[in-house]
Amino acid sequence: MTQITERLAELQEESAVLIALYDQDDRLRYANAAFRSTFALEPNETPLWADLMRRNTKAGRGTIIRAADFEMWLVSAQSRRGKLPFRAFETDVVDGRWFWMTETVQRDGWMLCIASDITDMKTSERDLRQDRDFALRASQTDELTGISNRRFMMAALENMVCRLGSIASVSGCVCIIDLDFFKRINDSYGHQVGDQVLIDFARRVHPLVRRRDSFGRIGGEEFMLVLPDTTLEQGKAIIDRILEMVRVARPIQATPDFCYTCSAGLAELRPGDTAEELYARADEALYLAKVSGRDRLKIAA
Repeated sequence: MTQITERLAELQEESAVLIALYDQDDRLRYANAAFRSTFALEPNETPLWADLMRRNTKAGRGTIIRAADFEMWLVSAQSRRGKLPFRAFETDVVDGRWFWMTETVQRDGWMLCIASDITDMKTSERDLRQDRDFALRASQTDELTGISNRRFMMAALENMVCRLGSIASVSGCVCIIDLDFFKRINDSYGHQVGDQVLIDFARRVHPLVRRRDSFGRIGGEEFMLVLPDTTLEQGKAIIDRILEMVRVARPIQATPDFCYTCSAGLAELRPGDTAEELYARADEALYLAKVSGRDRLKIAA
């Protein structure tokens, strides 16, 4: 067994295929020589994926990012990254190569990335496949905030329920969050300020979301968090941090005294739950938070 392990390690290091392993916090824990060379990594570096993308984009290396706003692209990419047990897509790098990238994610959030060089494919076929990937990305992304949209979030909810709902020993939670008095914000300050508040909320919550979680806008001023492998206590701690962070937000520079709050309803996955039942309990808890005075979290009974 030791010999096999050693031989496998040698082959991984010598392979022309790009191989990388990320932990549940999206920090790089292993990369073979081909991956390190492509993404300008020193042998002992272990950056967060977001920091690696940010650094390489600034230096004109690594993945080609076709977006005018890099930070918006990053939020959108992280909203999809590592959310499914398996995902495959195409990507190209600044040296002209194209790769077929796969992501395989364990339940605890560790992710194996493998990229194979497909540069020799016909350009017409490659462009067609890239157009398909762009269209899929657009269909899963909220245009205003850059985070996941309702379609993606409902699929993430269904996936969690199907994967964990029959396992009594496994926890999972769903939280629905609604910005308080949002119509009043639009009426008093205008829809442009309302849009800024929505974007501000998405930007503040996004860094608190673990890679295995899904966070998206499901309509108007309503957002949803899908938290697999999360107990009710752990979910409550996450939402409490969100509520506190929003309370101190001052997103409108021209109006420094402007502030806003949000209300949240949290529900825990039960064995045998359907996605509709779990969502309904979280929605009912959100309603209780609203009628109880807003700016608070209520947990479904």
